Amino acid sequence: MDYAAELPDLIAAIASGERRALRLVYERQSVRLFGVANAILRDRDAAADALHDAFVKIARRAGQFDPARGSAEAWLGSIVRHAALDLVRARGREIPTDDPGLGDEAIDPEAEERLTATEDGRRLRECLAGLEPKNRDGIILAYVHGLSHAQIAARLALPLGTVKSWIRRGLLALRECLA
Repeated sequence: MDYAAELPDLIAAIASGERRALRLVYERQSVRLFGVANAILRDRDAAADALHDAFVKIARRAGQFDPARGSAEAWLGSIVRHAALDLVRARGREIPTDDPGLGDEAIDPEAEERLTATEDGRRLRECLAGLEPKNRDGIILAYVHGLSHAQIAARLALPLGTVKSWIRRGLLALRECLA
């Protein structure tokens, strides 16, 4: 069964109290949902907290999901987004963006393994490997680590326009490679 078609059934199973279904949704969606939280919070620890809070809410509110109102992916993303925004409001200040731990380390050590577990993931990895290092690094900093173009420019001590160009060229090359 196609996973996108299976996700609403898993959410219904969560509503029925099936813990295995919650674990499956977490295994299949946590990397994407962590990226949503990290894009808002710009702090890996805070994003992990938001993801945890969101999955507690998902377990409690699974019975409220209505596939007629939208996709399961959007519903999950909305819960994570609200959990991240709740953390921002609770702290009453902007989350710091100068986390020295970001470096070149992946957000989730198992994320790369899960990514390459599918054919699309293997193709993406091959295409990323074929990019010029500056384009690949820009894409990874923006889309894996969740840094803004301005943050990448500051971190690399480069003009903002240069960073934007690198990322755009990299995305165009990825699109061409994946087509």
